[in-house]
Amino acid sequence: MKYADRTGRIHGNDTLQDRFLRLLYGSLPGRLLLKPLIHPCVSRIGGYVLDSSLSSILIRPFMRSCGISLRDCEIPATGCFRSFNAFFTRSLKEGARSFDMDPDVLCSPCDGLVSAYPISRTRHFFIKHTDYTLDQLLKDHKLASRYTGGTALVFRLTVSDYHRYAYIDDGKRSSYRRIPGILNTVNPSAAASRPIYKENTREYTLIKSQNFGTVLMMEVGAMMVGRIMNHHKAYTRLDVFRGQEKGYFAFGGSTVILLFEPGAVRIDRDILRNTALDIETGVRMGEPVGRRA
Repeated sequence: MKYADRTGRIHGNDTLQDRFLRLLYGSLPGRLLLKPLIHPCVSRIGGYVLDSSLSSILIRPFMRSCGISLRDCEIPATGCFRSFNAFFTRSLKEGARSFDMDPDVLCSPCDGLVSAYPISRTRHFFIKHTDYTLDQLLKDHKLASRYTGGTALVFRLTVSDYHRYAYIDDGKRSSYRRIPGILNTVNPSAAASRPIYKENTREYTLIKSQNFGTVLMMEVGAMMVGRIMNHHKAYTRLDVFRGQEKGYFAFGGSTVILLFEPGAVRIDRDILRNTALDIETGVRMGEPVGRRA
């Protein structure tokens, strides 16, 4: 898996995990083995295990293998996390992720690897060479028409990323919806061969933002991520603020998708260039990724 940082330097390579997932998704024996793994029940069972106190023994090996530092994290009063999921969904210290407060600046809602895709006038867009339509993604033809000709930003969170996400602007949140589904991995090895974003469990809300029009923000579950923990699900309308936490994912890789109406934003050139080269761009929560058009 390769990605670019904001200086243009390319990082990463083809890992054993990438090769294994290509075999799993690209061969008949692999797909037969895959079928039970992507069922939500498997993720729920995994979640129970990772919520248990016994799972805390996995924390230090995981940190070493992924190069994770707790320097910017809130540490429990006891000095240790009660479970692996408590560690995985850890909060950061105040100021560890600051949002650019210039109203013209579009900030990343999370840490992760971002790609930018134009949405055609026929409501089609391509993610890792896989054709999607807004109707498939949203299950709402009328809502899909609002974003025809607009822009889709896809933020893929890896297991080593900070797994909380935030609102990108001040505004009013409304219209929460959950679409149940299976739980494929969101690794590019799977995305290149399977329409994972129209198959996976996902949730979305509309945000009538002050500076970027009506933004659709979607969270997509992934293998071993049966829980998308959005706050305030019970409210239909809610005032929200730039940088305010919207929710978090439990263990695993996962994805945040932002949809913008036509003419609402201009995405930074390096992200557009990298996406055209099939390379993701590493960003952190609050970092600029574009501007108001």
